[in-house]
Amino acid sequence: MPATAHAPNPAPQHRTGHRAAPAKGRVWVMGLVAVMAGMGGAMPLAYAAPATPAHGAARPAATVVLSKSAQAVRQEALQVGAARFTAPDYKPGVVEHIVLFQFKPTATPAQRQEVTKRFMALAQQARRADGTLVIKSLEAGPQKSGEGADLGLDYGYVVRFASAGDRNYYVGRPIVHEAGQYDPAHDAFKAFAAPYLANVVVFDFTPTP
Repeated sequence: MPATAHAPNPAPQHRTGHRAAPAKGRVWVMGLVAVMAGMGGAMPLAYAAPATPAHGAARPAATVVLSKSAQAVRQEALQVGAARFTAPDYKPGVVEHIVLFQFKPTATPAQRQEVTKRFMALAQQARRADGTLVIKSLEAGPQKSGEGADLGLDYGYVVRFASAGDRNYYVGRPIVHEAGQYDPAHDAFKAFAAPYLANVVVFDFTPTP
């Protein structure tokens, strides 16, 4: 949900209201969030790369800046161990996993539809080794707000889990790397979807009583 996120391609102003990146100098493109695996809140991405790198020079790798909540979740995973962290009975209770996509302008309608089709299929494909389903419910739809606060995001998904352990198993990398401790179907989806996405926002929360 994975895969590493890609920095948005600089482009002329379009219907989302984004401005074109400057043509010269050092460009800082601040992504809203990235990585579908971001947990425990939004994780802003900072991409720093020269707009016109010297011939043959490699672009610097993207720098991921983790929020305090995301750091806490990763520390928790290290402290309790992957097996416990991803166990179905680890921290039982509803966890809402919100995922928002902004597609690249180059993504065709057919490609966008295929991304959503494969995402929705995870409701039945995301399973543990014993065949147990991981997702409690999954809903999705396009952005339809008229408030002007959508930040260019195109499509939203609400994934519900019955425990933090199920969420952790589903999310997997880059939080959990141990083989057998994360969902291979979701991992494969992230790799498939990444080339079509300009930005991904992930925000998890436990409903307040």
